[in-house]
Amino acid sequence: MTIPTHASYVILAAACSAAGFDPSAAEPIRLAENEIWRLPGQRAIVRIAPNGQSAAATREVKVAQWLADNGVPAVRALSIDQPVDVCGRPVTFWEELPAHTNGTVRDVVQLLKRLHPLPVPDFALGELDPFVRVSERIDAATSLTEADRSWLRQRHQELRGQWVQRPAGLPDCVVHGDAWVGNVARTAGGPVLLDFERVSVGPPEWDLVSTAVKLTATGAVSRSEYAEFCDLYGVDVTQWEGYELLSGTRELRMTTYAAQHAATRPEWQEEARYRVDCLRGRRGPRPWKWTGIV
Repeated sequence: MTIPTHASYVILAAACSAAGFDPSAAEPIRLAENEIWRLPGQRAIVRIAPNGQSAAATREVKVAQWLADNGVPAVRALSIDQPVDVCGRPVTFWEELPAHTNGTVRDVVQLLKRLHPLPVPDFALGELDPFVRVSERIDAATSLTEADRSWLRQRHQELRGQWVQRPAGLPDCVVHGDAWVGNVARTAGGPVLLDFERVSVGPPEWDLVSTAVKLTATGAVSRSEYAEFCDLYGVDVTQWEGYELLSGTRELRMTTYAAQHAATRPEWQEEARYRVDCLRGRRGPRPWKWTGIV
């Protein structure tokens, strides 16, 4: 985990002061694109989003209330006036979950089965953009060679062009946008959905592809786990003609995420280079063995 900077804590402290919380004992949970802090004894989690993401943060809070209204097990936003803006960075406050572990593949599909049938809410969600921040991530990936970054840019443009003309699939619905085990917490009461940053309207196949890629590309999901996933949802997205497009897009996102942060995290540079090598055909056929990064 990244060591908190003074600037990070200043933003946290200002937001907590505005919202009526005490930041003095705050503990960093995860400091990446979004910075997540815990406020011990106050049952609150603080999420600091990147600059310019105020509209997205506002939408996340609305989504949390919408999920609560529809009985979907999900983390809840605290009932305060939020997000709080500090120097252009939107800060939101969430209920701290009880003791929990990481979710499972089964948990993911159970929650998607609750989410996907819901009617689209009466506030704007926007259409799914599977390429959000990809260009910025490539620009920031300064630990890669310029040749590799150029290849990633070309791959990005190729996939964007294909996305516009993607094959027809299941009817569009509300999608989570980043549905994987890292965004599900297993509590004593069952699985709970987390992170609503990418909730939007789009093809439900996008929510299914994250698990499928972990079978076909990274090897993190077993065949038996994936078979259960498909049985519970009722669809095997790998059999859809648009699968290669969606899986390629997901692989690109996973690679550019690692590459962006490798620029400031030397311990991630080998993994970032390995992922690029895999995409460029330098490390043999799928599935590859990608190491998770946090």
